[in-house]
Amino acid sequence: MSNSQPIGIFDSGVGGTSIWKEIHELLPFEKTIYLADSKNAPYGEKPIEEIKNLSRKNTEKLLDMGAKIIVVACNTATTNAIKDLRNEYSIPFIGIEPAIKPAALKSKSKTIGILATRGTLTSTLFSQTSDFYARNINVVEIEGRGLVELIEAGELDSPQMKSLLLKLLEPFFVNKIDYLVLGCSHYPYLIPILKELLPKEVIIIDSGEAVARQTKSILELNNLLLKEEPGERPIPEFFSNTNPKVLGNLTEAVKYGYKVDYLDF
Repeated sequence: MSNSQPIGIFDSGVGGTSIWKEIHELLPFEKTIYLADSKNAPYGEKPIEEIKNLSRKNTEKLLDMGAKIIVVACNTATTNAIKDLRNEYSIPFIGIEPAIKPAALKSKSKTIGILATRGTLTSTLFSQTSDFYARNINVVEIEGRGLVELIEAGELDSPQMKSLLLKLLEPFFVNKIDYLVLGCSHYPYLIPILKELLPKEVIIIDSGEAVARQTKSILELNNLLLKEEPGERPIPEFFSNTNPKVLGNLTEAVKYGYKVDYLDF
């Protein structure tokens, strides 16, 4: 394994680009390859074994493309499959899970909200994390049913999105949460509209920065961090197994000259 090889990142669709952005900002000279498995989105509605098999498929493709480390930029895949991936492959894996700990520790009202997929909310890892860090906290869990589909369709600012969010957020209003944890890598793209709809005192937390820092730490630990900055920054590569237009728009590919292509995987 060479430190010049790329960081591989996969998600059940375009949402994990929110994680990619944090990694790219922290490690701008590292090569990155991003796989958007939009054909199978959302993972949160699928049986556990199917989630594991899809995660293996994405892992195999990134290994074929030379990845030196793999970031599972999907909460559902992390909470249901990362243990198996680490057991089956020798490459380092970085996972992403809801940031329950900081929300629970910082909450003054002792009431926090979790917006996540069903696959994440029903996973053993999520339950263990919640039980450990939020024992004395009122945790209001909401399944964001329908949100991933709208984001994948490029409907971030649509009337349908606002209507759906108003319906989903109602329990958070009623329970007067002071922290909202985003438990899906698609959801950071909703932060502007969430800030518009939620009370101003509600603080929104996602895991992107923490995942980027952990990626750097694990690269250093395994002597895989790129030690010398190349003359030019490498061009990030993005691949989708459906129409890559939404992926290109979210990453502002045209603006920055990123590579965004269709790939059957």
